[in-house]
Amino acid sequence: MDRKQLEALLKSKNIRPDAYSLYGGLPNEAYCIDGKNGVWKVYYSERGTAGSTMRFDTEAGACDYFYNWIMSDGSGK
Repeated sequence: MDRKQLEALLKSKNIRPDAYSLYGGLPNEAYCIDGKNGVWKVYYSERGTAGSTMRFDTEAGACDYFYNWIMSDGSGK
């Protein structure tokens, strides 16, 4: 899956849009995914800091991990 598919899936599951950022940055208390130079990062942003960062070689791997992580936490609803 790519970020567009991930976004549609999150919307269909009624995950709050302010609970995540699919294009990086450091929003307060949000799950984030960011891809640069062939490296994809999934992390939780809190108080301007990226924590719990996981790295992936593919967008699909990062999106799958992101989806499973946000759904298992349940804080996005």
